[in-house]
Amino acid sequence: MRVTLGGWGATAISDEAELVVTELATNVIKHVGEGAAATLVVEPRRSRLRLEVHDRSHALPSRASAHCDAECGRGLHLLAAMSAECGTLLTATGKAVWCELDLEPLRYGVRVQRAAALIEEYRRMAGTASLVVPAYAALEESATEAIADLLHWLAEQGGDPDDVLDRAQTRYESDVEAA
Repeated sequence: MRVTLGGWGATAISDEAELVVTELATNVIKHVGEGAAATLVVEPRRSRLRLEVHDRSHALPSRASAHCDAECGRGLHLLAAMSAECGTLLTATGKAVWCELDLEPLRYGVRVQRAAALIEEYRRMAGTASLVVPAYAALEESATEAIADLLHWLAEQGGDPDDVLDRAQTRYESDVEAA
């Protein structure tokens, strides 16, 4: 989670996201079975981070059950308390238990917010936004393509792409030092 969120500029919520993923995975192990196949989907949205765990069981989780010990359902209560929203969806092959964490604007620098919006729009225009899980490599490739397109545009306007890249690098390094 830390590597993925770091790539998206969302390290401020790494602890919460790791706890959510741990609770969701623990529920699969406890209630579906050890070794059961499960898939984690992590999807950044404009103001939230959606975390889903898909498994092959159609049994819906319950916050309380007569068949559980005193710890049963605690994880779901924890998820509900720390999430902006959470729930369960039945799927054709089982279910997805999901949570959404708020991406507080103040936790992100304005530069990261603008870049995320730019890449999201660029991916939409390029037809790659429909990917269910935007892997870091896909996001990095989208960023590279967006930068290359901006450099082509700049050259068409009579600008010097090398000069702009140098100034952007200097500004980035200055921002990193200040942080």
